[in-house]
Amino acid sequence: MKHRIAVLLPAVVIAIGLGAACGGPATVRQDLPPITPTSGRSGGAATVTDASGDAFALPVPGLTREQRRAFAVGNSFFNDPWVVAPASAAGRDGLGPLFNATNCSGCHFRDGRGRPPAAVGDPLESLLVRLSAVTPAGEIPHPVYGEQWHDKAIPGIPREGSVTITYEEIHGTYADGTPYTLRRPTITLGDLGYGPLGEVRLSARSAPAVFGVGLLEALPDATLLALADPEDRNGDGIRGVARWVTEPRSGQQRVGRFGWNAGAATIEQQSAGAFAGDLGITSSLDPQDHATEAQIEARQAPHGGTPELSDHKLQRVVEYQRTLAVPARREADAPPVRRGEALFTAIGCAACHTPTLVTGTVPGLPALSGQTIHPYTDLLLHDLGEGLADHRAEGSATGRQWKTPPLWGLGLIPTVNGHDLLLHDGRARGPAEAILWHGGEAATSAEAFRRLPRDQREDLLAFLRSL
Repeated sequence: MKHRIAVLLPAVVIAIGLGAACGGPATVRQDLPPITPTSGRSGGAATVTDASGDAFALPVPGLTREQRRAFAVGNSFFNDPWVVAPASAAGRDGLGPLFNATNCSGCHFRDGRGRPPAAVGDPLESLLVRLSAVTPAGEIPHPVYGEQWHDKAIPGIPREGSVTITYEEIHGTYADGTPYTLRRPTITLGDLGYGPLGEVRLSARSAPAVFGVGLLEALPDATLLALADPEDRNGDGIRGVARWVTEPRSGQQRVGRFGWNAGAATIEQQSAGAFAGDLGITSSLDPQDHATEAQIEARQAPHGGTPELSDHKLQRVVEYQRTLAVPARREADAPPVRRGEALFTAIGCAACHTPTLVTGTVPGLPALSGQTIHPYTDLLLHDLGEGLADHRAEGSATGRQWKTPPLWGLGLIPTVNGHDLLLHDGRARGPAEAILWHGGEAATSAEAFRRLPRDQREDLLAFLRSL
């Protein structure tokens, strides 16, 4: 977790004794002045006060009639399934030939967070697997299976295969003696449709929530670069790194901010990549079918046009996501939440999960422009240690680096999506396990959390549930 804009942190100083020498619990001063919590309006003017199962799926306030119509049309394109070509559903055919889902909401259910299969043998619903081949010359896209594993295919086409995820239980103990368990996933690919795999590196990825992405897109590159400290010049052990990617419309280099490795700079870029990789739907930004040369039957399958997704429909899907509102915090002023917020900063979590940022200007969308927001992210890459490493590089991101995910809406995931599975692959059963998995740059903060007494851990978790 990371550091940079101290002015944005709660105005309180907490003395933490990690007890490294004696193994004792962390201690926090009790004579603290009241803190001023961040605003309950996590998305500024783009905030809605809804804590129901629809909390992630509502439009930002103040849209014009035309914008609300675009939102509704985009919502339809986001949720309606695509079908196999040729079909009478003009403009909705071209699914596959290899795919993971039939629509966007198949992964982003209710615009929220995906999860791994609930039981061994269950199909993938909102989690995918990336893969690379390991060769003497280095790591490359797999020459037969590509860069993404597809467990589904249209009729008459072999799918790539099945995915099984099993878990090893790892036992640990908080400093006060309370036991906990973590689970380490193992991914197994089976029922191989196109021959042997050879040596591969695999990485499971749960679908992130898509609400609030318009505000994240509106953050200026300069804001994110000001948070970066790749050389750790301030000596805090945190090395936030901006990932530069090519934005395909302009051809310009931009700071990536979407995807678990920050591989896309804009909602459009991320969406086009998901249409191609997850649904097998081509667009002007991603015009090539992702079936490899070795997947002959798949490459010969009928398609739904060139491209299959028009720019108009892509833009409606983009505008829909861009104008999804952020749910407000709940009970932000409750004493345990206020204490937990102070602890969150004191043990260093706010060093990466930056509480407060300010957006730039989004033409025609005042609710996204110049907004003071509280996403709890710096959108930078951080080395989170060996425990979370997949050893699979993606662009300039190493196999140990992950983008800091935003935490807004964290406490509503169980309500909206019916689970509380966190981290990039959904291994963590709730925020406590997610914190304990942190290593590398965040190891000191994770150890500080482990050493907190039970009541202080509960305060910190109460704060996270308020987001």
